[in-house]
Formats: sequence, structure tokens, C-alpha cells
Amino acid sequence: MQMTKPAKVSKEELLYGEKGVSLIKDYFSTQLCKQLSLTKVSAPLFVKSGTGFNDDLNGVEQPIRFNLKNIPYQVEIVQSLAKWKRMRLHELDMEPETGIVTDMRAIRPDEVVSDIHSFYVDQWDWEKCILDEHRNIPYLKETVKKIYQAILDTNKMLEEKHVRVLDLPESVYFIHSEELLQLYPDLDCKERENRIAKLHGAVFIMGIGGKLSNNAVHDDRAPDYDDWSSDNEDGYQGLNGDLILWNPALDRALEISSMGIRVNAASLGSQLTLLGCGHRSGLQFHSNVLNNVYPLSIGGGIGQSRLCMFLLQKKKISEVQSGIWPDA
Repeated sequence: MQMTKPAKVSKEELLYGEKGVSLIKDYFSTQLCKQLSLTKVSAPLFVKSGTGFNDDLNGVEQPIRFNLKNIPYQVEIVQSLAKWKRMRLHELDMEPETGIVTDMRAIRPDEVVSDIHSFYVDQWDWEKCILDEHRNIPYLKETVKKIYQAILDTNKMLEEKHVRVLDLPESVYFIHSEELLQLYPDLDCKERENRIAKLHGAVFIMGIGGKLSNNAVHDDRAPDYDDWSSDNEDGYQGLNGDLILWNPALDRALEISSMGIRVNAASLGSQLTLLGCGHRSGLQFHSNVLNNVYPLSIGGGIGQSRLCMFLLQKKKISEVQSGIWPDA
């Protein structure tokens, strides 16, 4: 492993790219807060082990654990803030239809690095209080549309700054993962994403994590943040999804955001049972959800480096992010 830079790039091009990254991060963050009524807050880099507040992602990744001087328990680097944010909404006593956003920084040592993945993760992690009446597909779709509008506005800003911009579709196409499977039954999940994203440009695939009619999942999800099991009014299951954009630079689909309406007490209990994780019910986070201590919420993460490489049409995440990469 070694520190690397993009090969054969001039100082001027590097500086131009850094300015573009800064423009996007500052502007999009402001637009996201405006669209979703969010307040920017600070966030932890590590949390106490054994509380259930760290994100288990797909359930197999192992966080980095270590000890701090004069602290009698282990802590671990966050993998995302999906659960911490909900606790923070409770601590801040946020009103329904308001929420928080933070610049999340994480280390995922088990990540398989590629042109769009790195060990270091930077994203806008946001969470918003909702009412029980908001736990439905129309509210989910409306929230996705607002996030996409922030992307469109950022793209327009770049155009005004004379930065090369993308020709983006004006709206997002919504489809459930089961509908997508029926549409392309002979393709695997990534090939289905590529096909639908190329066709529509911007797609939100719903119901990520629950089993489909082929007895597989479109993609893995941990049982304790997104609700992927509740019946919805479209006749399918799940109140979550992935926002996927067609990326001309890579000639394939690019996931920009994973998000969803979060578990309530009923769906958390069901999903813990489905994935054989019932033992988690006694952890601090899970106990508070099961006992209705925390507010109902919707939330997600939006990749900062991913959005920058997409809008600037860079082919590798290493062109917009410093990090450590395999020699290859």
C-alpha cells in the first residue's frame, strides 16, 4: 500500500479540481439544508463499543476498535452515523419535519477499494424527524425529489461558474427492486441497475434489503436502521432505497445515496428476527427504538466524494479524495 496521486496531471489541473470539489461541497450542503429543513451539527469520529450505535452496514464489516487513555471501555471508529443521528434528534428534541446533517468521516477497513470505493468515507449524513403518517411511499418519494433538486441546483451553479456540467434529467424515475427484477429477470442486480439508470438517467430503487421473488435481495442491508420489510401502498415491501445516477465518465450506474424511512418498534423487531439478530434487542440503541424513546425518522447518507467525482466527471475517486490505495 502507498499514498498515490493521479498520474500525469499538472499542478494547474489539480488545483482546478480542488476548487471544484470545494465549490460542490459548500453549495450542495447549503441546498440540502434548505430543501430538507436541516441544521448542521458536529458528529463523533468514534463511539463507545457495545451500545449498538455504530452502523453494521451489511452486517459483516468489522469496525476499528481501540482504547483511549483513562477511559475504561473500548471505542470504535464509526462506519456511518445512521443510528447515532436518531439518538441525536432525541437529545436535541427536534420538531417533526426538521432534522440534522453532519459531515460524516468514517474508516471502513474491510472495504473492497475500486474506482468508486475507498477505505475512507466522507458523506453528508442526515436525519429528519417525521410523524407516523409520513411512513409511506409518497413521503419517501417527495424527500428523494428534494435531494435530487439539490443536485440539479449544484449542477446549475457549476455551469454559472463555467465548470463543465452534466446534462441531467429533470426528474427521478422510481421503481421497486421487485419490479426491476421482473423487468430484467436474466440480469444480476448490478446489471439491472446499469440498464435502468442508462435508460432514465436518475433512478430511485425502492425496497433494498428484503427478499425478492427469486429468494435473493437486491443488496444487503442491516436490520436496524432502514425499514425494508413493512408492506407499502404500492403492493411491495420496504420504505427505503438507493438513489442511482447514470455516470457517463464510467459508462455505468453510480449510487449516490442510500436512504430510507427508519425502523419503528414493529419493523425493528421483525427485521432482527428475520436476520437472526434478536440478541441486539438489549443494546442501548435498539432498546430505545423498541420502547419508542427515539422519534420516528427518515435519513440517509450522500457520498461527498462520489457526488464530486460525478459532477466533475472524474473517473476515479482518488481524483477528488486523498487516501491510501492498492498499488494497482
